[in-house]
Amino acid sequence: MRAGFPDFRLGGVLATSFTATLTERRGDAIERIPTPQRLVDWLTVSGLAVESCTAAQLGLARELRESIHAAATAAALGEALPAAAVQVINDRSLQGRAAAVLTPEGHRRWQLGPASCVADALGVIAADAIGILAGERDGKLALCASPTCRAAFFDTSQSRTRKWCDMNTCGNRQKKARFNANQRKNS
Repeated sequence: MRAGFPDFRLGGVLATSFTATLTERRGDAIERIPTPQRLVDWLTVSGLAVESCTAAQLGLARELRESIHAAATAAALGEALPAAAVQVINDRSLQGRAAAVLTPEGHRRWQLGPASCVADALGVIAADAIGILAGERDGKLALCASPTCRAAFFDTSQSRTRKWCDMNTCGNRQKKARFNANQRKNS
């Protein structure tokens, strides 16, 4: 990771991990891909290495990120998916030329086009979001219970009752706040 930037919050689901490149959406927002190079870094650690990224491509990536977040939030709340968000997700999916390939270990890996371009990587992310939003994966979309975060995440826990996007950040912060409030109340 490059020094001077906040760490990435990587999860097991590509599309919702991508939306986590902007955190604390209802508090002091933290932008984790503030530069084109930082998007290249995130794509690389996410298995979608690209050679370079322009400011315009970073803009397209952020537009996709916010569209996935808007659609995932609507789905988590049982609301209709926003038409504009669906259009952006579909557009990015159609523009990508990546292919799924099977590794010798039996895992799926994405092979980007010959130039390993950002459009291909965004197409993979959009395709992952489509699979989740269409209900093709086992799990459910949920929103983080933290009042400052409200990140959309894909809950694959057995009971599907997970409350936090990340227990190590939002969950611990909320539990600590509750503990401190109880300590003040009892003193």
